[in-house]
Amino acid sequence: MKTKSAILVFALGLALSGVASAQVISYSPRTGDVWIDSQLGYVNDYGRGNRDYFVDDVVNSFGAPRYLVNEMLTKRNMSPGDVYYACALAYSARRPCADVARSYEENRGQGWGVVAMRMGIKPGSAEFHALKERVGKSNGRYKARGTTTTTTTVLRGGDAHHDDNKGKGKDNAKGKDKGKDKGKDKGH
Repeated sequence: MKTKSAILVFALGLALSGVASAQVISYSPRTGDVWIDSQLGYVNDYGRGNRDYFVDDVVNSFGAPRYLVNEMLTKRNMSPGDVYYACALAYSARRPCADVARSYEENRGQGWGVVAMRMGIKPGSAEFHALKERVGKSNGRYKARGTTTTTTTVLRGGDAHHDDNKGKGKDNAKGKDKGKDKGKDKGH
């Protein structure tokens, strides 16, 4: 009986490790910076599990049109990490997000590092470091909210889209004060 249990546990472990390694390998942004690549992996996982918040964040953080962000995710089948980086790079290069996304799609095999250099963002430059800092800040927000819908559901014990309003003040927690910050600079 112990042998059968050990074999079952071993087989389950192999199956799960295959799933985990496939998930890690499936998204590779190739920005040329290992740290940014890993951050975009987290952003990608978060965007897949929490699409509404992800779209809101990209729109608010980079001024990307909501229809474009949704189009890139659905019709163009871009990964959330790629959508995020296209808009972050566009913001840093002072170019429209649609132009950066188009450049990436035309040169997808070359990775984001090549696209960034074509947009004038060179490794080690002040613009590159500002972009890197921006990616880190967004990823911090995503990690604070939970990486996936499943994680959010487990942590909150209910609806994955429920917002517990932590740190938003008593007015906003009750649904008041909606739209008060519209149009204000959100740390761009």
